[in-house]
Amino acid sequence: MSLRLLSRALMLPLALAMTAGRAAAQASPDEREAGAILAELVGINTTHDHGSTTRAARAVARRLLAAGFPAKDVVIAGPNPLRQNLVARLRGRGRAKPILLLAHLDVVEARREDWSLDPFTLTEKDGYFYGRGTSDVKDMAAIFTETLLRLRRERVPLDRDVILALTADEEGGTDNGVQWLLAHRRDLIDAAYCINGDAGDPIAHDGQVTERNVEASEKVYMDVRLEVHNPGGHSSVPVRENAIYRLAAALTRFSAHEFPPRLNDVTRAYFTRAAAAEPDTIAARMRMVGESGDTAAMRRLSEGSPWLNSVLRTTCVATRLDGGHANNALPQTAGANINCRLLPDESPDSVVATIARVVDDTSVQVTVTSPAVPSPPSPLAPEVLEPIDSITAAMWPGAAVIPSMDTGASDGLFLRNAGMPVYGVGAVPLDFDDIRAHGRDERIRVAAFYQGLEFTGRLVRALVAPGVTSRSARPS
Repeated sequence: MSLRLLSRALMLPLALAMTAGRAAAQASPDEREAGAILAELVGINTTHDHGSTTRAARAVARRLLAAGFPAKDVVIAGPNPLRQNLVARLRGRGRAKPILLLAHLDVVEARREDWSLDPFTLTEKDGYFYGRGTSDVKDMAAIFTETLLRLRRERVPLDRDVILALTADEEGGTDNGVQWLLAHRRDLIDAAYCINGDAGDPIAHDGQVTERNVEASEKVYMDVRLEVHNPGGHSSVPVRENAIYRLAAALTRFSAHEFPPRLNDVTRAYFTRAAAAEPDTIAARMRMVGESGDTAAMRRLSEGSPWLNSVLRTTCVATRLDGGHANNALPQTAGANINCRLLPDESPDSVVATIARVVDDTSVQVTVTSPAVPSPPSPLAPEVLEPIDSITAAMWPGAAVIPSMDTGASDGLFLRNAGMPVYGVGAVPLDFDDIRAHGRDERIRVAAFYQGLEFTGRLVRALVAPGVTSRSARPS
């Protein structure tokens, strides 16, 4: 799940709701089938420690094979028997390179005693679907699967292949499916670009979808350790030189530092387009940033929002401390972890050099413990953005289509580093003040799930079968 949405949900204390719409019992046959797929996936425990993505991959494979997909085009593969990945291909006429639809099957842990209902049973209640993975991200796994089934059932003439990858260990673990597929079976997922269902979700305010996010970039993760060493000694005979005090002074100096704000192509587009969905005062400043890079406006936006501050600059923050070896001994070692999230075009070496300069103490060792892995931004390609714009205007009039940079990370990192552009285009609208991914009683609105199915169906058709519309597209 994109951290952008979790951060945005903390920006303003708004009381928002999205109308529940019709219940699952009123759904169309395609919607009922998608709901059944979601129910089957939620019903399979795919946590890393107690579950298996292999069972979920096999469940989807059975549906595809029953619908007539050739066995050679439905592959289950991976390094671990419990954490396999599904890759399926719906073949087109080969006029262009395939597109890849990506979602992960694994979910974070959910204990029955923490929830008000069974987290591994899809429950429809009061206009919501409850269950672990309903928003992160089994909803999109079900929607992508149903989209492929429908394209085949309707015999849509495709200009290019559509590849579906449902993968393991995105939430954590050593068997990340995207990494493994790139290293061992790249032929299965090689595509012109990827539509990642695990980022860029639409956001609803007061019952209306106001933001159609498209994640085209993400920040780069890096951990740096600050460490001080002293001879130590008996605590009854303290000396002026103390490792903990030395480290504390260095951290105090570092806490006052801010990296300078600046824009890249994605964030410039973000500020320009996001202004349409914000209150007047904020909107005016956003336009000033997007149109002219106004530094005063950048500072005002940064001061008012931790999220916007993170969008505008590289950030580094202390996240862990350790020191000493006994209560009655002077510390021989004191250390701290500094977690950095770099702008995609930031030099890791320059960030480390800046940390050392600001710390300003040669007795404090500065060491990279988790090196930065570059994440090049994806180009804002009209082939992708134009249909997103038009479908959004038709389904959610007035919603702003906003290219965004995620302040967290997703599996798109691995694909971008392999040379494949990635666009986060989650399709299920989320209530701004009710984002429950990774939390208790995770849920999505039933009506939002159906909207996500409709949006995805229209988008995939536009990308792989231009000019061909659904015979039974539901009116917006």
